[in-house]
Amino acid sequence: MNHWLIKSEPDCYSIDDLKKDKKTPWNGVRNYQARNYMRDQMKVGDLALFYHSSTKLTGVYGIAKVVSKSHPDASALNPKDEHFDSKSTKEKPIWECVDFAFVKKLARAVSLEEIKRDHKLAGIMLARKGSRLSIQSVSSAHFNRIIDLGNT
Repeated sequence: MNHWLIKSEPDCYSIDDLKKDKKTPWNGVRNYQARNYMRDQMKVGDLALFYHSSTKLTGVYGIAKVVSKSHPDASALNPKDEHFDSKSTKEKPIWECVDFAFVKKLARAVSLEEIKRDHKLAGIMLARKGSRLSIQSVSSAHFNRIIDLGNT
């Protein structure tokens, strides 16, 4: 099993939205490396830390699970969607996504500052300067440490 970190601005889509919806396609991602993670490496059953970005307290708020294989991102094909890409077609889709399901909210958010200070999280991509990728691979050790911190 692989572990991931997925970022979303809570005013766009939050862990509470996922809890309410139960499942959602992780669409609108327009970064090739993040797309490749979803297309080539994410497997059904993989777990992801759900991270809120661009908010007062940025950090990990919960856990989601990959519940589908990658599939074309329908938002890229819809001219009325803000993530529309005129170069992507049904025959040759450029953008792909997976579906995520809600697993749980953490008892408390684990902030970015706390992640940066914790020596057991040394080397985590999220804490690197300039690391803005919306989907990141996370080691099992880092994943479990953040879950432990969020459940205390």
